[in-house]
Order: sequence, then structure tokens, then C-alpha cells
Amino acid sequence: MADWGALQTALNKVQDPETGKGLIDSGKLKGLDVDEAGKASLVIEVSADLAPGFEPVRQDAEAAALKVRGISAAQAILTAETTPVPAQAPPQAPSQAAAQSAAKPASKPQEVADAKPKLPGVKNIIAVASGKGGVGKSTLSINLALLLKEQGLKVGLLDADIYGPSVPRLTGLEGRRPLGNAQNHAIPLDAFGIQVLSIGFMLKDPRTAMIWRGPMVQQALMQLLKQAQWGPSETDPAPLDVLIIDMPPGTGDVQLSLAQQVSVTGAIVVSTPQDLALLDARKGLSLFEKVDVPILGLIENMANFVCPSCGTSHPIFGQGGVEAEAQEQGLPFLGAVPLTMALRTASDAGTPLPISAPDDAALTSLRTIAETLRDKLKI
Repeated sequence: MADWGALQTALNKVQDPETGKGLIDSGKLKGLDVDEAGKASLVIEVSADLAPGFEPVRQDAEAAALKVRGISAAQAILTAETTPVPAQAPPQAPSQAAAQSAAKPASKPQEVADAKPKLPGVKNIIAVASGKGGVGKSTLSINLALLLKEQGLKVGLLDADIYGPSVPRLTGLEGRRPLGNAQNHAIPLDAFGIQVLSIGFMLKDPRTAMIWRGPMVQQALMQLLKQAQWGPSETDPAPLDVLIIDMPPGTGDVQLSLAQQVSVTGAIVVSTPQDLALLDARKGLSLFEKVDVPILGLIENMANFVCPSCGTSHPIFGQGGVEAEAQEQGLPFLGAVPLTMALRTASDAGTPLPISAPDDAALTSLRTIAETLRDKLKI
């Protein structure tokens, strides 16, 4: 069992370069938790303008915690409370702005993607997004990840829904915590042969609300993404063929941070057939277009409900709306996935369809979608 007092003393010896005080006395250590296995989780909060200079402090805090008796691993997350407003260029006359725009050819999406840094250990990143919550995006993400693995690819899954992480439940890994490597980078957990990380693994109580401002969420995402041992492992030195990122709903900080920080191969937008869901899905499509992330296609989820008693299909949310939207937008339609009882029970039980119900109608549709995705990625 960890010595809590010794841990606090050790962390307070880590100096805050802004105030000269210890990390605890300065008030910048906003979270500290130790689980039963001795894994220490720390949250250090600073203003956004100070964040770049606090990376050594974050590393020192992890190192200090590891020296305490009973601490087997340590992971510190650096978050920013506020973000500076970027300086605005002086407004130009319409004619001047138009002339400059005409002089600079527009970048193609692939050219922009190639200019962004690749994530080490990962060949392709696919963002699975939706305009609104409740459309089954996380459920499709884990099942698609397992189906791509079924086709012989090496796959990872990052749960980027900081406020509502559901991947721990979907994979049956609730209560588990990732260990750290020699560089104190998180080692993803294994879920049925795929690498998995989620902010949910850092929470002692899954019912805990993440009351974080936008910049803090961005910092947490970047640490899960960049300070993790994606790809090569002790048993397999190969990189990931695909990292699927289960995005939070909406068009906010996480989506922008991801598109700006790493090269994203493409995005999949998930929606139900309802007009209301499609309205929000269009916003998601618009966001990825503006940040030059190619759209790999649209998926219609809950296309119909398959009665477990008689096998009859009922389009309770409407039908065909997503396919019609894809045609209107000139985008690929990847397929329609029905809502089945097996899909619901498998998700609640943490045993996805490829594991628990390989012949289910929903999985048949998803398998076709996974094959289409592999062809698009040319792996």
C-alpha cells in the first residue's frame, strides 16, 4: 500500500517555476489518486501560456512519485485552465484579400494531411464522429476495430470522448488502468487483440463527472494520443495499421485539436436516419471539410430494428436518410447497420459482436463496411 503522506511530501518537493513553491503549496496539483495496484494519477493545472514550460515539471512529478514506497507506476496529466487569444491580422480591403487569395492556390486535403506530423507507431488514423450523441458511434468504433483486426490488420482504439468515455464498458475493461513504460508513456490495454486507451481508465469511479474546461480537455487528449506507446510492443514490434479514434459528439475543441495536431487519414460520420440527427451530421461534415480532413464515408446506424421474435425489420427511426444525404453531398455511403438485440446486449456486457455473436445481422453489415474501409486505406 502506498504511503500517502510520503507521496504528498515528494510531490511538494517538485518546484513550481512560476512561484518557487512546491507543487502542492502552489495550488497547481489539482488531482491526485492512487489505485489498489499502486498506480498514481496526477493532474497539474496551469494557464495555457505557461503550459509549454511545465513539461519538465510534469516529468519531475512522475519521477518523484515513482520513488515513493508502494507506487508502482505514475502518470501525470498537464492541463491548461485558459487559452490565449491569438493575435488577429489587420483587416484587409476586399480587393486586397481577394488578390492574395487568388495568388495562393488552395491546398488539397491530402497535401494538408501530408504536411501534418504523423503519429509515431501509427500508419493511419480514422476519426469516427457524429454531430450529436446517442447515435451509436462508440459501439460502431469498437466493432469496426475488431473487424479490421479480423482482416489481419494491427489496430488500436482511442476513446477521445473525455466527458463521456464508454469504451471501458464496451470492452469489459472497467476498473483496469494502463501501466507506464520507461518513458512514462501509457501502455494501451489489450481488448480482444487490439490496443485500447481511454480517459475512463484513469477514473477511480466511472460515475465521476469530468468538470474540465476546453483547454484542459485538449491537453488530456494530446497526452492520450502522443504520450502513449501506440503500435510496437514487447511481443510485436510492428506499428499499428489503423488507429480508430472514437470522437466526442459535436464540433468542438477535441475535433479541432486532433485535426491540427496530427495527420488524420480520414473521418467517418455516423448518424441515425432521423432528420434531427442528419441536421447535426451535416455540421460534422462541414467541420472536417474546413480542417481539410477527407471524409471516408457516412454510416447509417439503427437503420431498422430487427424483431428477435419474428425477424421482421421495423424502420423506427426512418430509413435511407443517411444514404440520401451522402448522395446529395457527393460522399461515399459505407452502409446501413440495423439495431439488433444482440448488438445491445453485447455492448452492455463488454463483449462486442465479433466475440459474442459473429452471425448477427448487424455484424454482417459492419463486416462489409470494414472490408470497404480496408480497400479505401489500400492496406
